[in-house]
Amino acid sequence: MNESSNKNNGKAPAAPASDVPPVAGRASQASLADRLARGRAAAIAARDNNATTNTGPPAAPAGRSVFDAPPPPPPPPSNRIEASSSEPPISGRPDALGGGKRIAPRSARAALEPERVPTPTRRSRRVRHPLVIAGNAIFTILIIVAVGVGGLLYVGKQRFEQPGPLDQEKIVNIPRGLGIRDISDLLQREGVIDQPWTFIGGVLVMKAREGLKYGEYQFAKHASVRDLVDTITEGRVVLHGFTVAEGLTSEQIVAKLLENDALSGSLKEVPREGTLLPETYKFTRGTSRQLIVERMQQSAKRVLQEVWERRNTDIPLKTPEQLLIMASIVEKETGRPDERTRVAAVFENRLKNKMRLQSDPTIIYGLTGGKGSLGRPILKSEIDQHTPYNTYVIDGLPPGPIANPGRASLEAAANPARTKEIYFVADGTGGHVFADTYDQHQKNVARLRATEGGQQPAPTAPPPDPAAKPAAKPAPSR
Repeated sequence: MNESSNKNNGKAPAAPASDVPPVAGRASQASLADRLARGRAAAIAARDNNATTNTGPPAAPAGRSVFDAPPPPPPPPSNRIEASSSEPPISGRPDALGGGKRIAPRSARAALEPERVPTPTRRSRRVRHPLVIAGNAIFTILIIVAVGVGGLLYVGKQRFEQPGPLDQEKIVNIPRGLGIRDISDLLQREGVIDQPWTFIGGVLVMKAREGLKYGEYQFAKHASVRDLVDTITEGRVVLHGFTVAEGLTSEQIVAKLLENDALSGSLKEVPREGTLLPETYKFTRGTSRQLIVERMQQSAKRVLQEVWERRNTDIPLKTPEQLLIMASIVEKETGRPDERTRVAAVFENRLKNKMRLQSDPTIIYGLTGGKGSLGRPILKSEIDQHTPYNTYVIDGLPPGPIANPGRASLEAAANPARTKEIYFVADGTGGHVFADTYDQHQKNVARLRATEGGQQPAPTAPPPDPAAKPAAKPAPSR
């Protein structure tokens, strides 16, 4: 009893300091977030206790009164709130916000401590190396340059292929020795292009600078810069033509060459008669006259050899030179293609019969020396005038050609018609009348004179002595 009275009369033993934390000053130090967290924790703990224990007051320990027991200490604060997994989140609770993420409660001390910001990581020394920095700068510059160049190429390609300013075809002569800038300036002055830099850039991009060729070019209407570059680099120059008519002498051909202003240079000498083949020769502006002459000589030599190899072996002509002389006489006697073989047959039949050729063009050539026609009729005195080429007074062929014959006359002389005709005279219409005998020839001559003079035909003369010179056709005006 004494002990119990002493216990009852005395003060109740104080709870250990470690069991009950001091409360004084806690509310003033706690932040609003800490108080909210503790309130939620207490509410959750109370619900958990009610669900798992009896509702009556806890039993007092033996020898102690319920009223003597100290109040149970509050549950220690926890850094993390564990809620029942079966309990749904309370509306308005932080753990129900932000997709269900819970906020861990902190103590007052932790709440007062400043937030720790993670220390930023330092870049590696390799990244901060000067060479790396310089490389990055260079790479950036290259990207910018590449983008710029790409843009320029795109715009340049559009201008390079768009139609040009020409409203009609135009011929432009690009002299020898001009550079790319000079050519572009020339094309701009001629109105072929608008901007010279478009032409220069296109040539450089196409790597065609070394392929630019001088010459005379014809540019189409609205030709693009690409068309211009293709035309110049491919050398599609304008081709001029120089046509040599059949039957012209070398003197006449040289005179025509000197009159052609598309040719250049002079000639060393007048080519030998019969060595220039009459046909059309193509050339570019600025070609030398001597080069054209050499081309004509080569063509004449080639054709003469070809025709000689295909000749009729029965003809009285023994060399290619004799064939050339005979062809020149045939060329001057007739301009009608259907008469060439018959005219050639007449002269070759005369050669076989040892008769003089009596060709009027040989008279004219002997008088003029190949410089052209007389411009008047042949006089009777000129028929009898002796010259090396006058076949009225010489026997056989003249010493050389009297003109430059074409291929057709060469072919006719090499393969004459198979006839016995030895006479022919003009019919007044550009053709000729042929005869086998002297009597028939005289009738043809009288008929021609009657047609020209409006008079009656003259009487037919008796046939000549076979050993004498045969009568010839009257010399026509040439």
